[in-house]
Amino acid sequence: MPRALCIGELLIDFVSTTPDVTLADAPGFVKAPGGAPANVAVGLAKLGVDAGFIGKVGADPFGDFLTETLQQNSVDTAYLIAGETSRTTLAFVATRSDGMKDITFYRHPGADIQLSPDEIDADYIQSAALFHYGSVSLSHSPTREATLKAIQCAKSAGAFISYDPNLRLMLWDNPDEARHWIWEMMPFADVVKISEEEWEFITGDVELPRGIERILGLDVKLLVVTLGERGCYFTNGNANGYVEGFTVEVVDTLGAGDAFVAAMLSRLIKHTDLTSLNTDQLESIMRYANAAGALATQKVGVIPSLPTPQEIKQFLS
Repeated sequence: MPRALCIGELLIDFVSTTPDVTLADAPGFVKAPGGAPANVAVGLAKLGVDAGFIGKVGADPFGDFLTETLQQNSVDTAYLIAGETSRTTLAFVATRSDGMKDITFYRHPGADIQLSPDEIDADYIQSAALFHYGSVSLSHSPTREATLKAIQCAKSAGAFISYDPNLRLMLWDNPDEARHWIWEMMPFADVVKISEEEWEFITGDVELPRGIERILGLDVKLLVVTLGERGCYFTNGNANGYVEGFTVEVVDTLGAGDAFVAAMLSRLIKHTDLTSLNTDQLESIMRYANAAGALATQKVGVIPSLPTPQEIKQFLS
């Protein structure tokens, strides 16, 4: 049984071959496996944490490709289901040098939102030490109910729970529903990672203090706000600080956040009490995660760019 489990979307990213042009003007695209929770599963596996992925793809060539990709990267796919009734979700991504994302999804409905609660295996989930989820799988039924069931199974078994909302507004019926469900799932998490560009939408505040107070008030043990190339801010209520990012020549920013999360979790999984971590310990963990995020921007496509421990060690030295 895997030590870490991730649940959510697994899809194909078609990434434009020419930066800074619109999707309509892009002359070509490169096919790449994607989906934030699946990326985190691969990131963890590459960093030596036994990982599994729970989700749904179509019973089609793209679904086969995605399943094989996870297996080739040592991710357990026992509960990655190939659905007969819907096709694998596709995303078209226009690459931009400023790091912002211009994405259009083909999901009407995609297989990723067809995972149902009766396809969730409680025994499989309750054997894991770490459980990670996002908000994309909360956007529609039945995958919303499946995700909730899985989180509750993990929580009841005492797993360490990680949450990256990974906001994709175009996948929701309306912004209010997105905000509602993002907050609804917050109290289950021990660690929450939110990116700077998502912060104002989620918390309703540009400044950090009020949002931090609200999130930590939900019994979240550690909150991390990623700031792109500027690094990240962290707080566990007792220790807080800012860790600078690394300056690198960026090829593709897609997936840098997932690399950050995987590296952070690979270190946090060793600690049972997040609130007892001091500033030095947290700074070391976040520097490691920042390095992984920076390395992930060096290649096109997320999964090929997720770093190994040796690559992070070499980069940090």
